[in-house]
Amino acid sequence: MVARAPVSTSARLMEVVCKWYYNAAGFNKLGFMRDDLLIEDDDVKEAIRRPPEYVHNERIFHMKRALDLSMKHQILPKEQWVKYEEDKHYLEPYLKEVIPERLEREVWEKK
Repeated sequence: MVARAPVSTSARLMEVVCKWYYNAAGFNKLGFMRDDLLIEDDDVKEAIRRPPEYVHNERIFHMKRALDLSMKHQILPKEQWVKYEEDKHYLEPYLKEVIPERLEREVWEKK
């Protein structure tokens, strides 16, 4: 019988792997957050439309800054990189609203 690692050990290992992958992806070096890089399908476009204006402005700022850095073939100084702990899923609550609304609308239209 194989002994299982304690949950805390496996959870810590998973967090280490997640942090490593986050930094290896490299988008944080340009100032992007995870939700800035979502593929803009209809649900994401609707979710982008719903947050307050300052959230939308921050998203646009991230994209303009990353485009400028990319064109200059540069990255941000290390102290300005978005850290794994600081990155938040700012579109997630809106996506949790949009997707059920779309599914409900599709069911309603089928009737």
